[in-house]
Amino acid sequence: MTTYARRARWVLAALVAGALHAAPAYADNFLVEDFDDVSTLAAKGWVQVNASSPAVPGDPWFQGNPGVFDALSGASDSYVATNYTSAGFGGVVSNWLILPELTLNSFNTFTFATRSAGTFPDRLEVRLSTNGASTSLGDFSTLLLTINPALNPGGYPSAWTTFTINLASALGPLGTNGRLAFRYFIDDNSVNGDYVGIDSVNVSPIPEPATITLLGLGLTGLVVRRRANAQKGA
Repeated sequence: MTTYARRARWVLAALVAGALHAAPAYADNFLVEDFDDVSTLAAKGWVQVNASSPAVPGDPWFQGNPGVFDALSGASDSYVATNYTSAGFGGVVSNWLILPELTLNSFNTFTFATRSAGTFPDRLEVRLSTNGASTSLGDFSTLLLTINPALNPGGYPSAWTTFTINLASALGPLGTNGRLAFRYFIDDNSVNGDYVGIDSVNVSPIPEPATITLLGLGLTGLVVRRRANAQKGA
């Protein structure tokens, strides 16, 4: 083994040991929500905002109604739902369901299931804010996904369908405090908007910083090894 390769291995070992010893743990920073009791969401950090025009009083999101359809799993009503009635007749429905603040980065995935009653066109947006605990709607400027953007009849799933969003395209590898949000967004509820449910929300845990470091150092190790082999062949 060359002196260069030997020194590189010592440095790599020291960096790995330091990462394992000093890195804080973020592995518990994740979210799983099955909506067994929607009335407890506020206590968990979830926020509802009815930004419809003209808005109708009352919570825009509510416990699922098995008379319309059953939950994806668990009790038949264990999902969260919303519908077109949050705005006055002919109005614009803009119902927000904002997740608790999380530390998010490109290693996260955001998974949820949704479906519509299917009679009139529905639309759902998924948005991201990187402004910490803020619930100001203007901070949710990053649009991650739109289901049925053109409000086409039959364009929203009428059976439970799971969507997975990889946050790599919106966030870098370093953690950023922010929130994800659902927005039920309907133009002219006299002809659009029905009833949608959301179930099985999951934000994957962030890997330990030491794990992220090890991934990078592993690549470094491969480079060192290839250089050492190249020197042997020289």
